[in-house]
Amino acid sequence: PVPTISWRKVNGHNPSKARLRKSQAVLEIPNVQLEDAGMYECKAENSRGRNVFRGQLQVYTFPQWVDKLNDTQLDSGDQLRWECKATGKPRPTYRWLKNGVPLRPQSRTEMVNGVLMIHSVNVSDAGMYQCLAENKYGTIYASAELKILASAPTFPLNQMGKSIIVTKGQEIVIECKPQASPKPTITWKKGDKALRESKR
Repeated sequence: PVPTISWRKVNGHNPSKARLRKSQAVLEIPNVQLEDAGMYECKAENSRGRNVFRGQLQVYTFPQWVDKLNDTQLDSGDQLRWECKATGKPRPTYRWLKNGVPLRPQSRTEMVNGVLMIHSVNVSDAGMYQCLAENKYGTIYASAELKILASAPTFPLNQMGKSIIVTKGQEIVIECKPQASPKPTITWKKGDKALRESKR
């Protein structure tokens, strides 16, 4: 006699969107997602007995970004840390380009699992960077610009030759705020003599 047929997902529930066609002989899952993966079992039985077939559904996906790059501006001497993160099955691997040319590990440059680190950046590190996430189903790109600030110390005009009048016995605060990149070291002198810290 014609068998009755039933389907089940082993170790889980059938997807709610699943449909059965052709007297339940065909299981259809529209818009398959990663969570639909697993072992499925088809059972056919009639008065003469029953038989079971099992099949593994594996779902693969194109890479998709979780975290992308942002344009970054650093002082010369700072450390750059950029992270690319993508999902996908198989798990994506990552590559880096600088101005369209593959980036290679060097003494200051590290690339591990989607993380790019450049220690003590300088003007030569400035440029457009791309992170590529890829698996056998596709490649996606993320781009960002790295700008490096490097300038000798300069003082704003409002700090130049400034005279301060104060009453004897009062406290005085004199600010030294040069514009510079990287951050400069600062020393103080009174006339030609270096100032040293004291209780005052």
